[in-house]
Amino acid sequence: MKNATVVNELIRAHAKALKMPAVAKSLDEVLRRAEKEKWSYGDFLNEMMAIEVSSRNASAVRHRIHDAHFPEMKTLDEFDFKIAEGLEQAQIGELSKCAFVERHDNVVFVGPVGTGKTHLAIALGVEAARQRRHVAFYRAADLVRQLIEAKTTHDLGRIERRIFRVELLIIDELGYVPFERQGGELLFNLFSQRHQRRSTIVTTNLAFSEWPSAFGGDEKLTAALLDRLAETATVVATKGKSFRMRRRAAGGKAA
Repeated sequence: MKNATVVNELIRAHAKALKMPAVAKSLDEVLRRAEKEKWSYGDFLNEMMAIEVSSRNASAVRHRIHDAHFPEMKTLDEFDFKIAEGLEQAQIGELSKCAFVERHDNVVFVGPVGTGKTHLAIALGVEAARQRRHVAFYRAADLVRQLIEAKTTHDLGRIERRIFRVELLIIDELGYVPFERQGGELLFNLFSQRHQRRSTIVTTNLAFSEWPSAFGGDEKLTAALLDRLAETATVVATKGKSFRMRRRAAGGKAA
């Protein structure tokens, strides 16, 4: 019979060859538990495989979150529903299950600046990433700029295909910076490609009636874009004063 130390080293070598780092890392601890609790061989093997699967799932989620390029990490646990006006926590909780992504539906957060739209959009993106879905975050102005540059360099097709593969696209701050007609047309094409085939979250400070002002005053194009976006969209309206202004005011009173 081989020495236990030799056997353990062989297991680690096999784990490394099979690209199972979690098995190699947790071997000693699991062996101690197995000996103490008198596990069967099957129990021991099951525990080791479960550790590796859990580690791989966690790694995949980290990659999804990294690839989404969120400007910062925001979760629903961090969102203060007590000071949010016009929001139903149950509705946001339902959206966080990401069934809308499965259905290829959209979500539009509309409301004044600083009322939690971006936080909620990122938080839903994080939940989708935790389900190992492909997510991408763009500020609207940055996305349009990339599309225009890609068209200029004859790279538009590749960029559009890359974005189309994203299961949940988050477009933040639509309407903060108006687009020229070309930018509006490129964004319209993107929505058209994804219509009923992929999901999109949009945050905006503009009421739908004000959207033409963000698209160079082109009412026909804006109406067509809204038709595609809103057909299967959940519209969530945020209200009230900016969270940051409220906190600043509260801090001043406390001082």
